[in-house]
Amino acid sequence: MSWRPQYRSSKFRNVYGKVANREHCFDGIPITKNVHDNHFCAVNARFLAIVTESAGGGSFLVIPLEQTGRIEPNYPKVCGHQGNVLDIKWNPFIDNIIASCSEDTSVRIWEIPEGGLKRNMTEALLELHGHSRRVGLVEWHPTTNNILFSAGYDYKEANCKNHRVNRVVFLGNMKRLLTTGVSRWNTRQIALWDQEDLSMPLIEEEIDGLSGLLFPFYDADTHMLYLAGKGDGNIRYYEVSTEKPFLSYLMEFRSPAPQKGLGVMPKHGLDVSACEVFRFYKLVTLKGLIEPISMIVPRRSDSYQEDIYPMTPGTEPALTPDEWLGGINRDPVLMSLKEGYKKSSKMVFKAPIKEKKSVVVNGIDLLENVPPRTENELLRMFFRQQDEIRRLKEELAQKDIRIRQLQLELKNLRNSPKNC
Repeated sequence: MSWRPQYRSSKFRNVYGKVANREHCFDGIPITKNVHDNHFCAVNARFLAIVTESAGGGSFLVIPLEQTGRIEPNYPKVCGHQGNVLDIKWNPFIDNIIASCSEDTSVRIWEIPEGGLKRNMTEALLELHGHSRRVGLVEWHPTTNNILFSAGYDYKEANCKNHRVNRVVFLGNMKRLLTTGVSRWNTRQIALWDQEDLSMPLIEEEIDGLSGLLFPFYDADTHMLYLAGKGDGNIRYYEVSTEKPFLSYLMEFRSPAPQKGLGVMPKHGLDVSACEVFRFYKLVTLKGLIEPISMIVPRRSDSYQEDIYPMTPGTEPALTPDEWLGGINRDPVLMSLKEGYKKSSKMVFKAPIKEKKSVVVNGIDLLENVPPRTENELLRMFFRQQDEIRRLKEELAQKDIRIRQLQLELKNLRNSPKNC
C-alpha cells in the first residue's frame, strides 16, 4: 500500500512545531560521530544528557536544563567507560540517576550531584557485567523502581519477510504495535500489528525512498505518533485510532538541518501554559547544537486545556522490585498536569548488595579477577600487575635478608660459651 495523507477532523489537526530561540538552545557540544542507530540523548525535567565524541573511552555530558547557550569545551563529563557509549537513559522516578551502556560490554549507573557536575565523573554508582559483546540499549521499567533492562549483541536473531523491522513501539493500551523498517524494494515503511496476532500486519504504509532509519515516538495521552528519520530534517505526525484507517496523517514539521538523534521530554516537564503536548531535543551534529522543538496545539484561551492533558503517568512507581519480580502487575500511578510539575521525587536508588562468591584456583579468585575487555583496560591491568610483582619482589628480598640475620643470630647463640 502506498502512503497517502488522509485528512479528517481532529483537535490535533493544526499541531505545529516551534523551534526554540538560539539563546535557549545548547551550543558548542562535540556530539558523538558514532554511527550506531540510537538517539545519543536523554532528557528529563532537570537535566539534558548527550553522548560526546571523545578519545580513549566513552563519555557523555550532563547539563542542567536552565544552563542554555554555549557550553565550554572543558565542561565536566561522565567518562568512566572504556569504550564508546551507545545509549543513555534517565531513571523515570529519580531525576539524578542515569544509566549508560557501552561497547566495553558494561552497563553503569551514575548519580549526578545536585546542580550538575563540577568535575569529571569516573566512578559509577554501580557497574553491571553480564554481556559478552557490546551493549546497544538500556531501558528502565516504566512502572517499577530500580528495574533496568539491557540489550546487547550477544545472541540476536530476526526473521524478516516483506517488512524488515528496525524499530518497534507499543501503542499504549490499544494492544497494538507499530514497527518501522524497509520494504523488499528498500523503501522506508511502517506497519501496524495486533499484539495478539503477529502473523500479518493490520496495515503497511510506505513512507519514502530515503535510507535513514525511522525513529517512532508515541504519545499515549494524545494518541499521536511521531516519525523522525535519522539524517532527515523533518518530523511527520499522525493520529492513531482502534478503527480503520487506524493511522491518520496530521502534518509535518520541516527543517533543513539533519538530525542525528532526538531526546524526548517527559510529560511532567512540558509547558502546559503554552499548550505544549510534546518536546524533542534535536541533535544537529554539523553545528554542535541541541535544539528544543515544541509541538504545540494552537488555542486562544489561556486556561488549562483538560482535553489535551488527561491524567498521565507520574513520578511515583506503582510497584517495588520485589512485587514485580513476584509476578504482580499494576497500572502506572497517574498525575495531573494542571498545577504544573512541582513535586520532587523522594525515591532513592540503592545498589543491590551481592553475596560475594569465589572460585579459587592456585590461590587466584577467578570471579574477583575479571578478564580485561579492551586494550586500554589490558594495559592498565598489566602495569598494575608489574607494580605488584615489583612490590612482592622487594618484600621477598627483605624477608630473605631477615632470614639470613636470624640464621646468623641462631648460629652465634649456639656457639656462645654459655651453651658449651
